[in-house]
Amino acid sequence: MREKIVKYFSKIAPLSAEEATAIKHSAVIKNYAKGAVLVQEGQFSKETFFVLQGLVRQYNLVDGKEKTTAFFTEEQWVIALNNLGDKPSAYYWVCEEDSVLMLGNDDSAQKIFSQFPRLESIARKIVENTFAEYQQTILNYLTDSPEQRYMRLLKSHPDLIQRIPQYQLASYIGVKPESLSRIRKRLMKKP
Repeated sequence: MREKIVKYFSKIAPLSAEEATAIKHSAVIKNYAKGAVLVQEGQFSKETFFVLQGLVRQYNLVDGKEKTTAFFTEEQWVIALNNLGDKPSAYYWVCEEDSVLMLGNDDSAQKIFSQFPRLESIARKIVENTFAEYQQTILNYLTDSPEQRYMRLLKSHPDLIQRIPQYQLASYIGVKPESLSRIRKRLMKKP
């Protein structure tokens, strides 16, 4: 699993042998069982997570019902861009599969940055990429129809369709499960 982390960072920028070793040795990796709650609404948390294996779902409670707002799978960061430890979380992060995650926080990041300053610019690039992905997701949600959202998800993450229950998928694209069934039937009829 540690090699996966180094490989991911190497995609952002080439690493020296010393930087790769530092990342490998400083990585905190934990296994979480399906159903494990990483963050709850109202909780203060400074941790970020990198999904090495598994699936994490983000959701809010709206009128007592879960509204799924994101899914995170392998090689994705679970970062609270609006929760820097001084504001309570507005959502839940829950493992929807048995998951292996790398944990991070600002304190541990600052330690490695003091030894390897170049890693700070790589980390900044990761946060910028994550923020850009979030922005695109929000834009797509605001401009696409539910059918377009489903088709985009099918194209970008076809494996996700098989990994999550239909009611969560429906919530994510903004429809009821029966509407998702109708969307699927319509798409199956198209040539």
